[in-house]
Amino acid sequence: MSILKRKKEEESTEQKIITAARKLFTQKGFDAVKTRDIAEEAGINLALLNYYFRSKEKLFEIIMGESLETFFLGFSNIVNDEKTTYTKKIEQIVSNYIDMLLKSPDTPLFVMNQVRANPKRIEAKKIFMNSYFMKQLQAGIKTGEIAPMNVVNLMLNIVSLSIFPFIGRPIFQAGEGSITDEQFIELMMERKKMIPKWIEATLKVK
Repeated sequence: MSILKRKKEEESTEQKIITAARKLFTQKGFDAVKTRDIAEEAGINLALLNYYFRSKEKLFEIIMGESLETFFLGFSNIVNDEKTTYTKKIEQIVSNYIDMLLKSPDTPLFVMNQVRANPKRIEAKKIFMNSYFMKQLQAGIKTGEIAPMNVVNLMLNIVSLSIFPFIGRPIFQAGEGSITDEQFIELMMERKKMIPKWIEATLKVK
């Protein structure tokens, strides 16, 4: 077997393990998942998993790091873009979160549960408060274009309006008269248009 082929097979096996671990950790949490569960999900034996990743903790740190990067890196890039208006940033943040969560619906609860256990993992407020977006909002408030407000409330509104539907999704899809997956996706597409309008309405001076 050539070195290149062996390397590709190793990368494939490693990725299978990471994919399996991500699925189980996000669905069940760290404590409920055993390394044997991950091996079975990946379709490999336990010895091979231990060869690539010597502990469940190491695997979890990789998954957690990827999840946090996915969850907040896009946010950081958007709020620090000096070429877009603050209204465009709001649209992009909402669209970014909804698109991401449609692909990875288990991510919000997973991230929130882990951040609750270890708040130092996240610096979302720091990213927001030191951003170019914040400077634009403060300038708008100073000129009277934006109504005076605690801007942390703005951040809370954007995040909660975008993310909570995914956390509450099981409620709306349980029992008689529940919405289908297709209907949920349609609702989220509608929210991508509506949330920025709702947020911008709160910014306007009466």
